[in-house]
Amino acid sequence: MRFLVVTQVFWPENFRINDLVAELVARGHDVTVLTGLPNYPEGSVFPDFRSDPSRFSSYCGAEIVRIPILVRGRNRVRLALNYLSYALSASIVGPWKLRKRSFDVIFVYEPSPVTVAIPAIVLRRLKRTPIVLWVLDLWPETLHAIGVVRSTTLLNAVGKLVSFIYAHCDLILAQSRSFVPQIAKYCASHKRIAYFPSWAETLFQSNRMGPAPEVPAAPNTFSVMFAGNIGEAQDFPAVIEAADILKSNPRIRWLIVGDGRMASWVKEELARRNLASCVLMLGRFPVERMPSFYQHADALLVSLKDEPIFAMTIPGKLQSYLAAGIPIIAMLNGEGADVVERSGAGVACRAGDSRGLAAAVERLALMSAEERREMGQRALATSLAEFDRGAAITRLENWCRELLEPRTG
Repeated sequence: MRFLVVTQVFWPENFRINDLVAELVARGHDVTVLTGLPNYPEGSVFPDFRSDPSRFSSYCGAEIVRIPILVRGRNRVRLALNYLSYALSASIVGPWKLRKRSFDVIFVYEPSPVTVAIPAIVLRRLKRTPIVLWVLDLWPETLHAIGVVRSTTLLNAVGKLVSFIYAHCDLILAQSRSFVPQIAKYCASHKRIAYFPSWAETLFQSNRMGPAPEVPAAPNTFSVMFAGNIGEAQDFPAVIEAADILKSNPRIRWLIVGDGRMASWVKEELARRNLASCVLMLGRFPVERMPSFYQHADALLVSLKDEPIFAMTIPGKLQSYLAAGIPIIAMLNGEGADVVERSGAGVACRAGDSRGLAAAVERLALMSAEERREMGQRALATSLAEFDRGAAITRLENWCRELLEPRTG
């Protein structure tokens, strides 16, 4: 099949769409990616790309078609302009760059914003090609949850936009089971919605890398690692409060690997609370390096704010954590916490519960190495049973073939 992947973020930015594209190519499909300029999460175009864009014109055999956008910057106004610029540029410049090209399926990757689907709708009309939309973030609910939009009028307007977008998609994929009824609220009753969870890249199951040299050696220390986006949704105020509660315990340290819009605030807060010695901010690294950092972790932390929308979410990092075979500490509500608790892959506490998080860390730290090893094995087993990469992508292929049957039958 000939896939057009519409995504605002793509390699060298670290997102799961990179892995999906690589696997589709490996399975013999012809894949073209319509994306912008790599600038996530720093907010400026990556220096390597700026110096030689030609190095980033293809990925694992997929052609990359890039369109001009305004970069994210470091404030909400710039972020809104970034979202708008991709939607407009990909809707106008995209069709011109893809002229005389035909595709079987347009696949839209939507971690946020939902406006990424607008160019796909334009291309759907021009090329008469069905759209598959993978929803990893619910709008307008997330906008309200993280405080970006409080106006009921504006939220209702976004809801109408979401309904318009869903109405023009042929198949909508939900990243969690809890997303399905929420998506259905904005859809006509006949619209097809399917559960399609994320998975872990295969590199997380590998131990061939040595431990990351960037992490200071600390014998007899219990290390809790957070890896990923440092943003509003991850509730770092509660995480830091838990670290503050445990700061008198010299055996426990916290490792933060990643970057994001809250990173500067986190650094300032660590300094204010005198936590820099027990909470180490290590910076952002390519996803390919993550297994080497995980080797320093005795437990992996996943957290989301105490909001109804996040209780419906399975954080993307959870699948990577499970595949790594390391115990998980989850400060979550809902479906994500249920995965951890039901599988015995780790310990969960309520979202926003800093004291519960501190207690969970202490509980794991007091376990024997063998108990934690067994917990990690249950995590790996859950990854294979519930979030298998190969099985998920095979389902996607089958759904796409079904969409083509009326055209080819």
